[in-house]
Amino acid sequence: MRIYIKLFFICLFMMFQSSYAGDGYEGKYELLTTPQTTNAPAGKIEVVELFWYTCPHCYQFDKKHLKNWKKNKPEYVHFVHMPAVFGNNDRRIPLAKAYYVAEALQILDKINTPLFKAIHDDKHDLNSKEALQRMFSKYGVDEKDFSKTYDSFWVETQIKRAKAMTAGYEIQGVPAVIINGKYRLTSEMAKGYTEMMKVLDHLIEKEHSAK
Repeated sequence: MRIYIKLFFICLFMMFQSSYAGDGYEGKYELLTTPQTTNAPAGKIEVVELFWYTCPHCYQFDKKHLKNWKKNKPEYVHFVHMPAVFGNNDRRIPLAKAYYVAEALQILDKINTPLFKAIHDDKHDLNSKEALQRMFSKYGVDEKDFSKTYDSFWVETQIKRAKAMTAGYEIQGVPAVIINGKYRLTSEMAKGYTEMMKVLDHLIEKEHSAK
């Protein structure tokens, strides 16, 4: 039985490799060693961007490319931001938690870009619960509500999931984009962010056409 299971995964991997070859974008993206499960609604293509608030490249990528792309993406694309978490000792966990706090309190659209700006343009150190609480208070969040959400089971669960998915996606840095749990894409592979967006659109259409 183990032999049959092993042969199944070998055949599956070879099938992915054959679909990868000859599409005009060879070498500009990678197949994940082990495809990951997605949380996209039925019929949707999941696109996950892994980022850090402290990453200047993530800030520029979001500002100059992703924002406009998200406004015009196909309706069959389910887009997800995910703070990358590299293990339990990742020093960026407070800022990763800030993302999920903002999501839980439904102010992500209001505070996401200001968090980037405060760190990179204003040179503020926000990588602590106390500094983030002060930042969130500027957007109408009560100190108790922030603290309760920051330490909540739901936020801790999201951090654990982000840690597991960061490992499963086998990324080495950020920003990185994962398409439908199968393809890994970075600006280094694509030779720049402009080309990266072209490859992203290509892989989305490739997955959509296969449905």
